[in-house]
This record gives sequence, C-alpha cells and structure tokens, in this order.
Amino acid sequence: MHTDRDRCVRAVQSKDARFDGWFFTAVHTTGIYCRPSCPAVPPKPRNMTFYPSAAACQQAGFRACKRCRPDTSPGSPEWNHRADAVARAMRLIADGVVDRDGVTGLATRLGYSTRQVERQLLAELGAGPLALARAQRAQTARILIETSELPMADVAFAAGFSSIRTFNDTVREVFALSPTELRCRAPKSAKGTPGALQLRLPFRAPLNPDNLFGHLAATAVPGVEEWRDGAFRRTLRLPYGHGIVALTPNPDHIACRLTLSDLRDLTVATSRCRRMLDLDADPVAVDDQLRTDPVLAPLVDKAPGRRVPRTVDEAEFAVRAVLGQQVSTAAARTHAARLVTAYGDPVDDPEGGLTHLFPTPEALAGLDPETLAMPRTRRTTFTTLVSRLADGTLHLGPESDWPQTRERLLALPGFGPWTVDVIAMRALGDPDAFLPTDLGVRRAAQELGLPATPAALTAHAAAWRPWRAYAVQYLWATDDHPINFLPA
Repeated sequence: MHTDRDRCVRAVQSKDARFDGWFFTAVHTTGIYCRPSCPAVPPKPRNMTFYPSAAACQQAGFRACKRCRPDTSPGSPEWNHRADAVARAMRLIADGVVDRDGVTGLATRLGYSTRQVERQLLAELGAGPLALARAQRAQTARILIETSELPMADVAFAAGFSSIRTFNDTVREVFALSPTELRCRAPKSAKGTPGALQLRLPFRAPLNPDNLFGHLAATAVPGVEEWRDGAFRRTLRLPYGHGIVALTPNPDHIACRLTLSDLRDLTVATSRCRRMLDLDADPVAVDDQLRTDPVLAPLVDKAPGRRVPRTVDEAEFAVRAVLGQQVSTAAARTHAARLVTAYGDPVDDPEGGLTHLFPTPEALAGLDPETLAMPRTRRTTFTTLVSRLADGTLHLGPESDWPQTRERLLALPGFGPWTVDVIAMRALGDPDAFLPTDLGVRRAAQELGLPATPAALTAHAAAWRPWRAYAVQYLWATDDHPINFLPA
C-alpha cells in the first residue's frame, strides 16, 4: 500500500480513516508522522513520505503526531489474511514474543534464522523486529502513563524496557514529550487504579457488534466468560500471570477494562482481545468482495461490518471445538464448565461471576477419560488432542502455518473437515475458512437458493475468497444461528 504514492496522497488529502494502520505519513517539514485521517491541514505532497509501519517512521527520525496519535491506529489488516513468515512474525511480535524471548526466540518459533527474519521484516515493513517491538513498548508505556498512577519506574519495567534511561529516551524520542508531560496531558477521567486500566480499542468502521458479541455471549463457558451489564467479560491466562477483561461495544471504539495480576502482560492482553474481536479487519474490503455475489449483497447491505468472533487462547478453543462435536451449544457449555470447575485455576472476581481460568492442556492431559460424559470415540479424540497439545507435538498459536496445522489436525482421530475448519476460522484466524457442512450454513443456503450440497456450495463460494469466513457470519445471521454442531 505505502508504495502506491498517488493512492496514499489521495487518502491523506481526503482524511480517509479506512487507511489508518495501512500506512503512515511522514512530513519532512515538521518531522512528525501521522495517520491518513489526521485532522490537521494535509501537507503538500512533495513534503510527504509514506512508511508501512510506525516503527519505520520512528527509525527514520520522525515523532508521533500529538493530534492524531498514529501509534494508536488499528493494526494493519495485512497480518489477518496472510499466513506467510512476515505475517506470522507480526502476530508474534504483537503477542510480546520479542520482549520475552528476544529475536532469537522469534526466529525459532518461525523456523527461520534471525538473519532471515530481520531481512524479510526490513524489506516489507522498513524496520526489524527490535524496532517493531520498541514501537510497541512505547505505545504500552503511553497507555500505562495515561491510564494509571503507577510510578514511572514501574511503568518502564511493565512496558518491557530494560532501564529507566531507555524508557525516558524512547518516550521523548517517539512522542516529543517526557513521561511526566504525557501524564499531565492525559484527561483526568482516564486515570485508574493500579492493575485496573481503562482502554479504548479502535477499529475500522463499520463494525456490527451483534454477531460478534452475540456469539461470544451465547457460547460463554460459565466461570470463564459471561455477559454482564452490557459487557463481555472473561478471564485471561497470560505469560506472567492472569487477567480479567470487560469489553463493551461503542459506536467508535470498544471500551476495554483490564485487571491484571502483572502489568507486564498489558501488551499481550490487549493484542489478544483485539484478535478475539477481529478489530484489525478491513470490513470495506471484505464487504465489497462479498457484495459481488447478488445472493449475499442484500445481507451485507442490511448489516455491514460483521466480524469473525475468535479467541484469546488457541489451545482452549480447540478443546472447546471437540467438546462441541455433535451436541448443542448448551451441552458444549455444560461439558466445558465441568472441566473448568475440576481442572481450571481459580481466580478472584469481586465485580462479577468469573471463577476460573480455562484449564491448560497439561492439566487436562491428566484426567481420567471415564469421567467424560461423551461417547468413547469422542473421548479418544479429546484425550489425543490434549496430549498432543501438552507434549508440544501439536502447537496452535499466532505463528501457526495454516496449511500445515490443518494437516496435523486432520491426522488426529475424530477430526473431520468441520472441526478443522472451525478451529482454522476462530483459533488460527484464517479468513478464508469455510463450513459447508455446518447446519446453520446449510439452512441459510437452502433459504437463499444457494446450492444445497457441501460440494456444490463450496464451488459457488469460490467467488467469496479470500473472505469465506466472513460470508459464514452473514449466512449464520439469516438463521439466527442455533450453533448446533454436526459430525466432526
């Protein structure tokens, strides 16, 4: 996108918010960089240079605009629909891998050398993994400075900086303000108590919250998730501890209230919540493609901006997908709740009814299969999955190679196309995953006059690619989506 200069100039001159996060505008006469929708008077085209990331702007010596705050733009949708090494690296960096394990750990997770990873990121994003992680640390620091009363030393280490001096220098360089000045400029209403943070999660409009929050609430596992006072709440298992998040839809943002046992988990928790709500998607590109089918066009026009409800924990969702095979949503929630009570880690939630973290694969690998109230073949499916997740022979995470992971899942006993595709859609984040055998999809297809058989429907849906997972959301909406699961 950033290499198409004419298109970028038009987006900046029209202040088009759809391109926020796609690219950043560096202005040579002021030394600042902005998002395309910056409310300031657009600079002259000859003074603009376009970069693919905020980190690239910072590395080139530009500071963030104080008006449009480009560091808070939605993430690039490129990393949502791609499964190549660069996209997987960006998802891992957002999940805090560089801060925890360094560039070597990032490269190991991707299966490349550090030199290969750095070369690919530099070629596409104009910045290496360290610079990208540094930009992320700066944004985390800003959030903590503006939304908490933590001492600056605690903010520095919670944001991932190795020293107070590095923290101070980075904040001044990126924002042209000292940490103290940033805190003084923050609205008084934004201040919170340590460990309880009020954030605004931006997204690209339009966003239809009905299917997104409705699905999450309908499938909520008691003790782990709940809908309370207009917010979806759930517990989070995080690298340094645990957290509880409350997410409330608003017209121009998602209000996010985070309570963390360790503030070093802020970046990861925010990233996972954004991923669960699919907030970095480009709904205009998705809906424009789906509108080319005259059958889907009325559904898109009626309620544009549907997202794919995803997950904060890929392994957790895989376990829940197996529990949901061949049973209703209510039965799946009951099975999951029993496991949560027996094997989940307890948490304290004074504000609601959350009681546990979802059990880890390691905890579930030790259960007695005879205690599972399900057919013997499905017990085998369940125990095989959790044992493979626990011993590391099967890994589901932001770095997952989608085709390779599909093959590994299909090789497990009891895993058919439906189970694999629903995991690909909601856990791995594949925007082209499709469910032609799903009961809700088949009912919708019949009602709309689409081909009735899975093979014929799949052939028809080729025109929806690469957004078939979003087409599923529109099809489910026609049937009120009972979420009754078919065979694996």
